[in-house]
Amino acid sequence: MNRKIARIVLALLIIGAASAGYWWWRSRTPALPAYVSRANGRLEMTRIDIAVKYAGRIIDLPIREGDVVRPGSVLARQDTAEIKAQIAGAEAQRQRAISAIGRAEAELDVRRNNLRLAGLEMTETATMRGKALVSQVELDRRRIAKDAEAAGAAAAEAGVKEARNALSEAEAQIARLKVILDETTIRAPVNGRIEYRIVEKDAVLPSGGRIASLLETDDVYMTVFFPMAVAGRLTIGDEARVALDAFDGPPLPAIISFVAAEAQFTPKYVETASEREKLVYRVKLRIPVEAARRLDGRLKAGMTGNGYVRVDPTGRWPSSLALGHAK
Repeated sequence: MNRKIARIVLALLIIGAASAGYWWWRSRTPALPAYVSRANGRLEMTRIDIAVKYAGRIIDLPIREGDVVRPGSVLARQDTAEIKAQIAGAEAQRQRAISAIGRAEAELDVRRNNLRLAGLEMTETATMRGKALVSQVELDRRRIAKDAEAAGAAAAEAGVKEARNALSEAEAQIARLKVILDETTIRAPVNGRIEYRIVEKDAVLPSGGRIASLLETDDVYMTVFFPMAVAGRLTIGDEARVALDAFDGPPLPAIISFVAAEAQFTPKYVETASEREKLVYRVKLRIPVEAARRLDGRLKAGMTGNGYVRVDPTGRWPSSLALGHAK
């Protein structure tokens, strides 16, 4: 009997201590002004799938999960033997086109000189015909010869154009192949962190095959959910605050970058079961690039915390939400 009473007393003491701790915490947590609303959420980063543009074998894969990369950092290299062979073939075609241009231009010069000579001969023959020194047949023969040389010159000119077109085509082919060659080296498009490495070295991938997923560390935001009474009074571009559970001290600055146009039920990972039954609007609180870079390496997707917004942008932030450097 005494043991049963002792258990009851112990349970009451535990409940009392928990209640006292809760009210002590509440007393130390400053109350928010009526124009400031809070919602909890998770930190997110834009995910970019890194994929190959052209089919081929991966011969170098220097990245590992968790690596920090900068724009232009090499993520992977593909086998380039085939494309280099194609470039060599296109270079040979270019040289043939250059030689063909030289021959065509030389032929054109000959044809033009012959045309000028035929023109002079026809003019002289026409003069002599006027003096009855030659027959009409001779004049006609000179005229036909001139027309033939004119046709030959036109054909030679067309040959020059064709050779030049062949050169342009070869140079365009070389330029295209060099672009492909450059794109066989896969580089990071933005500042980020490797989330997953999907393939291994020597893997053969089809066009569009993924090699990794990258989290853009400059594009960090928290998704929170507010009821219509709050979301309807928010403006894109307004200031906000993000306080992460993992960081002590002042919150991070943020900007309201998105307010959903349609309501939804709160996702299951947010709030309590009763809160999840309410219709709310999704809101994105984006952390400025400068703040994200200052905490480079410490901000991670999935971090939990609270987002704060003001329904009255003229109201001052309380001292508990004053900006500073999170620690």
